[in-house]
Amino acid sequence: MATSILCMVCLLVALSGCTRYSKVVQQPMSAVTATAEQKTLQKTLRSASQPIARLGLLLHAADAARLRLAANPSSTTAQSDYNFAVSRIVELIEKQNLAERVAPVVCPSEGGNQWSFSIKSPVTHKEVHLSDFHLMPADRYTFKGKLVGSRKIKRGLGAPIIVVGKDMDFTKVDRFAQGKQIFYGMTAVIRFQGRKCEFSLIDPLDEESVPLDGHSYPLAADFQAPLALALAELNMEKKELGGMFKPDQYIESARLARLQPYNPNKIPVLFIHGLGNSPATWVPLIDFLRGDEEIRKHYQFWFFSYPSGLPYPISAAILRSQLDEIRQHHPDHKDLVVLGHSMGGMISRLLITDSGMTIWDAAYDKPPEELSIQEETRRLLKDALIFKARPDISRVIYASASHRGSDDATSFLGRLGSRVIGNPVAKDNINEEAIASARPDSRLKTRRHLPNSIDVLDPDNLFHRTVDTLPSKPGIPFHSIIGDRGKGGNLDRTKPVSSDGIVPYWSSHIEGAESELIIPSEHWSILHPLGMAEIKRILIHNVGGR
Repeated sequence: MATSILCMVCLLVALSGCTRYSKVVQQPMSAVTATAEQKTLQKTLRSASQPIARLGLLLHAADAARLRLAANPSSTTAQSDYNFAVSRIVELIEKQNLAERVAPVVCPSEGGNQWSFSIKSPVTHKEVHLSDFHLMPADRYTFKGKLVGSRKIKRGLGAPIIVVGKDMDFTKVDRFAQGKQIFYGMTAVIRFQGRKCEFSLIDPLDEESVPLDGHSYPLAADFQAPLALALAELNMEKKELGGMFKPDQYIESARLARLQPYNPNKIPVLFIHGLGNSPATWVPLIDFLRGDEEIRKHYQFWFFSYPSGLPYPISAAILRSQLDEIRQHHPDHKDLVVLGHSMGGMISRLLITDSGMTIWDAAYDKPPEELSIQEETRRLLKDALIFKARPDISRVIYASASHRGSDDATSFLGRLGSRVIGNPVAKDNINEEAIASARPDSRLKTRRHLPNSIDVLDPDNLFHRTVDTLPSKPGIPFHSIIGDRGKGGNLDRTKPVSSDGIVPYWSSHIEGAESELIIPSEHWSILHPLGMAEIKRILIHNVGGR
């Protein structure tokens, strides 16, 4: 027993790692101030005990900085001073709950006049108000961790802020919202007309520039902070392990979601993670891609999250259903580019494959309607084994995809992991009926339950062996990014074989790819600089860019 527990702990550590995905640290104000004007402003603010008086001082500083900037639009110091003052106003809005105010806030100004300060909300949904979000200036936070890369900051005008949902389930308002919790990046600006001033928030994924006082400036943005904070707050590591080892308990959590507000003019890129992972896996790549203006201009990012202990045919069936739903929700969305990593690549392949009755007939000798099984079992098997290629996909990128499985699935740790996951479907009757009805010569007959996610990675698994005989939908280009740890090896099954440490080349390679790139990477090729660069190249190529 002690040995089994030790092996299980080793497996968990191997899957989850020891380092947190992200850790957030709030910087002291002394680390934020940069110019003489900003330091003077901070000293002046200490003498103002009332929030309204502090707001007046900050508005005066922002107004003075924007007037200097209007006189010299290339002044980076004036721009920095303006951004600093706006960031501090964001902190005051948050601390004093000013986002709840409808009427303008009147506060003192130098010379005896008064400021009239109003807040323009970017929220258009009738059930959601700006006061449902925390507003946090991004310059006060630093991040480090396993999935935190270099800070992607776009220099320009405005104060980058992190918008974080408060105590409400946003998926009840929008079925395809980012999640129950929202983490999003916006940029705050304040415009002045005399003593009237208006605070507004701009989405830097939709706007590249901002007009102010007759000039146009690049809009500042922090593309890393929102997702890095989400990783720190949501504890995705725990959810990944739960989804892998208790898939029957997490199946209802499988969902397709948008990472940003829907835009009918942008192409959705659908990210599908792999075994033991979650959408968190994609954060460094998303940070990298959002740093490119061409990507921001043409693409919006969606993701599919699923408990990875499920066999991938069932996960693919769930995704197909949710793609149908999102088409009803957004009937004008452009055709998707799908990016799948590892098992996510296996799911992606099913989206551009017509199964006909080929897979079903390999497992069952009667059509679905003639099997003596309950309707619930029949529906699950049909959805998983009989499907058509999606009509709404324009391109697919496979990254370290395990199309033909991996020998690791049949190793000691693989068999141990399979036993830990056990039955991927909670109801015993479904397993019993599915196994009892299978063809006598089917390998299903030798099983006690339906294959789980590790079982289907067995290179001899009936499902993906059959899928491998089926062609992809004509006219849908696909690309392969494949890792090789640098040890080299043979590209076929002759040992030693080329491998990324988990998936060998013979499993990842598919004939007919528009491009195939082998990079000096381990399995997480989507986190390697060359892998990221190749994905960016493909996306820009997809829109006819550079």
